[in-house]
Amino acid sequence: MTTWQDFEHEAPDLAPLVRARFEANKHHVLGTLRRDGAPRVSGTEVQFIGADLTIGSMWGAVKARDLQRDGRFALHSNPADETMAAGDAKVSGTAVEISDPVDLAAYESDLPQPAPPGPFHAFRLEPAEVVLTTVEGDELLIRSWRPGEDVREVRRS
Repeated sequence: MTTWQDFEHEAPDLAPLVRARFEANKHHVLGTLRRDGAPRVSGTEVQFIGADLTIGSMWGAVKARDLQRDGRFALHSNPADETMAAGDAKVSGTAVEISDPVDLAAYESDLPQPAPPGPFHAFRLEPAEVVLTTVEGDELLIRSWRPGEDVREVRRS
């Protein structure tokens, strides 16, 4: 299991830049896998809670059912504008539902706003790859990280 905090420790220069992209806007895009293996994209919001990057979902939503069946996900930050001045962030890995009542209560207590009324789903996102793409002059700078590896940088013109 890899936490967001693990990523922060292994990539201390990259992690705050990626986090800033997800905190800059409320809405992002989550990719999940349907029962037949086809991709599905859904809007989502993210929260950084303790050591984890998390998402919530309405009870019984298709994205939640997708993640319960197959936890693989891809999360794309809202790029905000066409300049990509602050970059374009992506996280992929495995989502694990927070279902233990004690863990769920701790999650709810750490939310910046009250939890939604009634039941809901919450997932901890375990990153397997994090990528930040920025524009520097006439080049794209692509920085990527995987658990246990150094940050890689690729420049494309």
